[in-house]
Amino acid sequence: MAYQNIDLTRDGHVAIIRLDRPKALNALNSAMMGEVAQALAALESDDAIGCVILTGSDKAFAAGADIKEMSDNDYLSIYKNDPFEANHCAIERFRKPIIAAVAGYALGGGCEIAMMCDFIIAAETAKFGQPEINLGVMPGIGGTQRLMRAVGKAKAMDLCLTGRMMDAEEAERAGLVSRIVKLDDLMETALDAASKIAAQSQPVAMITKETINAGFNMTLEQGIHFERRLFQSLFSTQDQKEGMAAFIEKRKPHFKNK
Repeated sequence: MAYQNIDLTRDGHVAIIRLDRPKALNALNSAMMGEVAQALAALESDDAIGCVILTGSDKAFAAGADIKEMSDNDYLSIYKNDPFEANHCAIERFRKPIIAAVAGYALGGGCEIAMMCDFIIAAETAKFGQPEINLGVMPGIGGTQRLMRAVGKAKAMDLCLTGRMMDAEEAERAGLVSRIVKLDDLMETALDAASKIAAQSQPVAMITKETINAGFNMTLEQGIHFERRLFQSLFSTQDQKEGMAAFIEKRKPHFKNK
């Protein structure tokens, strides 16, 4: 379908969703996030796609929510017509691996949707923050919770209560970002990582993602037990047989996603 607020392209088995509201610094409105949710639903069922990259422009991944769109809400209207549940949460519910490639501003909702992705590759120009307190509100798409789990309570308190931004280097030190690259290398690096993921067995990649995410809410003992059972279940797949045979035979595996 034709999109008005995002750009969807493909490179082999990788799909790239680019947020595309440049005049608004990719501020997240309902139309844009509805299109992101529609694109992810289509990619979820597309067997040719093994990994997705979510990105923005060089200037802004997403500079926050569209304040003009939400400013007139009252409690009942925003509670009854939750603008986040259906569309924004489509990212966290997406079962295939998804990478955030971030340059420029990733603030407020922009930081939150980046954290919904499985990991973040940041350009050296990236700036992250949860400045909602400056607007008389607080993060509302998981910002307080995901940020705390990613960077720890002290830094999450610092960022959410002061509204300050942190640069890519601080974000990497804190554990929010997996790696930093030059701006000109951002998409090439993200595509290289996504292509490596997409070349793996799709079921194994999806189960690995599920296991790591589930472990966030388990004790270590529970997480290890969960991991062990899923590891054992993979011995029922053709891809396990192919992967181990290829290793023994010193050749590249040819996974069939079965």
